[in-house]
Amino acid sequence: MSNLDTITHFINGAKVDTTGGRYGDVFNPALGEPVARVALGTVEEVDAAVRAAEAAFPAWSNTPPLTRARVLFKYLELCHQHTEEFAAMLTREHGKTFADAKGEVARGIEMVEFAVGIPQMMKGEYTDQIARGIDAWSMRMPLGVVAGITPFNFPVMVPMWMFPIAIACGNTFILKPSERDPSPSLLHARLLKEAGLPDGVFNVVQGDKVAVDALLDHPAVQAVSFVGSTPIAEYIYSRGSHHGKRVQALGGAKNHMVVMPDADMAMAVDALMGAAFGSAGERCMAISVVAAVGDAADKLLGALKERTAALKVRDGMAAEAEMGPVVTAAAKQRIERLIGEGVEQGATLVVDGRHYTVSDRPNGFFIGGTLFDHVTPDMTIYKEEIFGPVLCMVRLPDVASAVELINKNEYGNGVAVFTRDGGVAREFVRQIQVGMVGVNVPLPVPMAFNSFGGWKRSMFGDHHAYGPEGVRFYTRHKAVMERWPNTASAGAQFAFPQMK
Repeated sequence: MSNLDTITHFINGAKVDTTGGRYGDVFNPALGEPVARVALGTVEEVDAAVRAAEAAFPAWSNTPPLTRARVLFKYLELCHQHTEEFAAMLTREHGKTFADAKGEVARGIEMVEFAVGIPQMMKGEYTDQIARGIDAWSMRMPLGVVAGITPFNFPVMVPMWMFPIAIACGNTFILKPSERDPSPSLLHARLLKEAGLPDGVFNVVQGDKVAVDALLDHPAVQAVSFVGSTPIAEYIYSRGSHHGKRVQALGGAKNHMVVMPDADMAMAVDALMGAAFGSAGERCMAISVVAAVGDAADKLLGALKERTAALKVRDGMAAEAEMGPVVTAAAKQRIERLIGEGVEQGATLVVDGRHYTVSDRPNGFFIGGTLFDHVTPDMTIYKEEIFGPVLCMVRLPDVASAVELINKNEYGNGVAVFTRDGGVAREFVRQIQVGMVGVNVPLPVPMAFNSFGGWKRSMFGDHHAYGPEGVRFYTRHKAVMERWPNTASAGAQFAFPQMK
């Protein structure tokens, strides 16, 4: 029996340990050692969570939207009070710097701020006298039990893309968080209960593929939201859709930043450093390719080399840390293998982050910032999503070549262009086949009141995440036409009805 603390499920308002006897280790990536263990759920535990959510749905869905919003208002207040607790969990189990972790929590809180406006967003449309004696209106109705399967890289924010809107709309929710950093899920559950959310409306099932498949297969689960890698997103979408569920599955990315020769180079270098190496590159919106047009490459290279080599890679709790470790030993090994393949395939390794050590954390999963030049589209480091602190420079003759390169890529999540030329920027925005575009903004992540999602193999499903799209995803449209006997004409009408 392990002496580590156990991170459990949360079902019907209470913590529940697994009956299956399977547990996984939760590591502190900076120390390179386990700091807790997490229960790995069974099919039966998923079913228990679904049954609790089913039982809670009738009363919760009939609760007035304003009352639901008041629960979320209280939860919002509690999130502000516990920001540093959330952030400390993130740094301990994911590895990102404490400052970055607090930023993640803040962006998650914005989703709750959006969700408390649900009374306005659930309003339908009404038409008086659509025909003689007939009125018509529309309603948005909750789906029922819905589920969210979330990734390791944003274990606070990404669940908050889902459950605040889902429960505000009147659904009940089951969260299956990443088993790599599961602690924030239970803090969400505790704060929601403290805010007055009825038992069974929000449930957490920890676990791995067993729990995921059980959610996808369960006949009472109406919709599934997922964020993660593209192969898993395709699997989630295919299996969930096969069982008749509404699915939104956000996959991987290969995000480019195009730098034109007229760009503000100091601004571009600052943007690249933060966007490529923030959170050790473990962001789905991270810039992993700088597409340098004309002589922009030579203008950028010196500063990028100096800044990359000087990155302060530390334990994320260190005040001076600019970058923390990657999440697991396996992730570190994979990233270092890909760097080696880049060298073998002919890219110029300008800064090598392999074999990086931090003196007071010798066993941590650290990698230094890595910079390649003269990368070509046929190289593995260009084609694969590395998900680590590796920036690849591709040299291109003109903006048309940059657009062509990006549009040929299998992913279409995020992209940025840095230029002073408004005409170039406007045409780039119109021509680029990517879901989220920044003009002199490296990480064009929409705010809570917009919606997030990529194109091509970065997104599977008809609705993007959060914002107005999230409300539509978690509700059904219902149209109503009404008249009363004293306004109805006598006799059967066999012709197709028309407005008169």
